[in-house]
Amino acid sequence: MPEYIIIVAVAQNGVIGREGTLPWHLPTDLKHFKKTTMNFPLIMGRKTYESIGKPLPNRENIVLTRDETKNYAGCIMKRTIKDALDYCAEEAKVFIIGGADIFRETLPFTDTLIVTELQRAVEGDVYFPEINTSEFNLIDSTDYDVEERFTIKRYERVSS
Repeated sequence: MPEYIIIVAVAQNGVIGREGTLPWHLPTDLKHFKKTTMNFPLIMGRKTYESIGKPLPNRENIVLTRDETKNYAGCIMKRTIKDALDYCAEEAKVFIIGGADIFRETLPFTDTLIVTELQRAVEGDVYFPEINTSEFNLIDSTDYDVEERFTIKRYERVSS
């Protein structure tokens, strides 16, 4: 069974998006995202895919949409989270990259969270669901002060 990993960047006030875009630009975090997810499948919603605009190279891009007419070149189209997870059943790791509805639906069974936390609030209209800190242990935390101050944190689910 794969390790399910949510990877996300979140502003101090929980914002993850604004009007279909990422409301900040952190090249250092984008490099971290690329290095971390390279050669693993990515599960994302249609709006997240459309905000990226193209398949991310050297990764299988699995796009979730209920619209059976949607078909993006270079992507695997799935209708449900279950369909996407079944498709990835033989993988070592599966990265879940958004958006908010996909995060909300997958958080209850996610094994690992990789969260880039901005040190500022941002205006936005899409929010990351609250993390129940009793369900996850903070394993690693690295501070950056490059383009701006942010921290990349890694959480693992508390074993039952």
